[in-house]
Amino acid sequence: MLIGGGRRSSKHQKLNSGYDEGSYPHLLQLYTSPPTGNISLHEFEHFAIERLKVLKLLENVSLLYGKGSDEYKIKLQNELRKMGMKHFLRTMNSDNLSTSTNGEAVFEDCRKDHISHFILRLAYCKSDDLRHWYIQQEVDLFRFRFLRESDNSTSIKAFLAQNGFNFKAISQEEKQKLRKELVSSTYEMNNGSFDSNYFYKVHFTAALDLVRSRKVYLKCGYAYVPSSELLSLVANVFRLELSKALARTARMFPVIEEQQRLLWMLNHINEWYLGDDYGNKKSKTRDGITADMINPLCQESFPPCMQHLHYALKADHHLKHFGRLQFGLFLKGIGVSLEEALKFWRSEFIKGNMDVDKFDKQYAYAIRHNYGKEGKRTNYTPYSCMKIIMGNPPGAGDQHGCPFRHTRTDVLVQQLKAMKISSTQVDEVLVKVKSNHYQHACGMCFAAVHKQSSAEDTVLAIDHPNQYFELSQKILHPQKPSTSTIPRTMRTPQNATLQTSCASDVPGTDSETNTNKKIKQEAELDEGWENDDLDEIMSGVASMESM
Repeated sequence: MLIGGGRRSSKHQKLNSGYDEGSYPHLLQLYTSPPTGNISLHEFEHFAIERLKVLKLLENVSLLYGKGSDEYKIKLQNELRKMGMKHFLRTMNSDNLSTSTNGEAVFEDCRKDHISHFILRLAYCKSDDLRHWYIQQEVDLFRFRFLRESDNSTSIKAFLAQNGFNFKAISQEEKQKLRKELVSSTYEMNNGSFDSNYFYKVHFTAALDLVRSRKVYLKCGYAYVPSSELLSLVANVFRLELSKALARTARMFPVIEEQQRLLWMLNHINEWYLGDDYGNKKSKTRDGITADMINPLCQESFPPCMQHLHYALKADHHLKHFGRLQFGLFLKGIGVSLEEALKFWRSEFIKGNMDVDKFDKQYAYAIRHNYGKEGKRTNYTPYSCMKIIMGNPPGAGDQHGCPFRHTRTDVLVQQLKAMKISSTQVDEVLVKVKSNHYQHACGMCFAAVHKQSSAEDTVLAIDHPNQYFELSQKILHPQKPSTSTIPRTMRTPQNATLQTSCASDVPGTDSETNTNKKIKQEAELDEGWENDDLDEIMSGVASMESM
């Protein structure tokens, strides 16, 4: 696949690939071969952002509802429509292949799905944590699509045949012979549903999920899987093949590292924040926050990560570089001006036996730099939760990071109890922490502190420390006007802009709300790209997948 540079193209521009009706015989894909054709750098980024939004939506909805339940399916469909992802929904119903009057439009949707999968495969192959997250979300997406197709038995049979799934049902004679064992050992199986189900005899390693949850009958190393659980067999194959493909891609990643501009994007996709921009707007909750207001506001509305940094600063009168950066940008985002920030940091540092001249020489420059008053005069944005979680982990003496991700359990328990969270609620938070759902754990902490319902379907998954602060202030001071609402994680604004810690280093998104500055930066990044150079990348990917 060639990736070209050039000027920004229309959001709805068709892919330069050549319509081929037989390329996607079914809307369900196993992604066994990489895509071919030409796309621009802007399209490369746009496709990655759209799929990332969908995968994050899947993650958050799965925390609220049981996977595969009617509520789960309805919520996903509704949220995808609200996010403007109707083309993703079109790739989840094979009736579109036969009833659509515009076969080229369906082909284009499938191709976008195909390309975006491989883009994120490149971005999420680099570590075990990234691979685990990506595999889980892609499997959930595949399951959701399969469930939408499950009512169409003809479509499912066609998909299985096209992809070489040779599951053979046992004979009626063997089925009746094992009737008693199958009815008693198969999950939710009774005499009525027994007659309507086929049973597939597969090696137990092909149905590990079902074996682990004791949902199938085992005999001599073989699992007897009912047709109602066919999805588990197919999803297990999908998971295994994707895991192998990611491992191969990781081994070949040096091929991509030679392309520095594309490498930056791939290295930071997992840290992208797609919500409100807290670096380019005034605080929604308060005007003119002064240095003297920071301490009471910390006790009132700071998220756990910022409370930890604030109390560490108060105790030691110093923070290391990444702690100052994380905390300083947060303060900027809540509405602390440059003058007040300098006053706040100076007053704390001089309490640690540092004279004013040393502070001005060694630390004041960095604070002004964060506000865009020094160096390249870049408007740096506060760190999002993903940036904090996936960024530099704290070392000895460091205080930055996410308490739910980087703090020992005993220390985290002490911090949560200091926030007056009950032992029962602390235990609930720890369950999410142990499941690596750090943002949802933060949402449960928010609900506990603000005396809100901790029911699964009402708890927010916090995306950003400044989101936590603004929502807290809105609850505690409802008389304060707010110009916009705080979005739920699963309700990412359709026109949300891409946010990272440094606006000058990252290309913008396709959003029509991007500033001229970001568009200019993209143009500078695009300038000089050559198709021949980038052809090596995707040809390398093709060679990986053929190994």
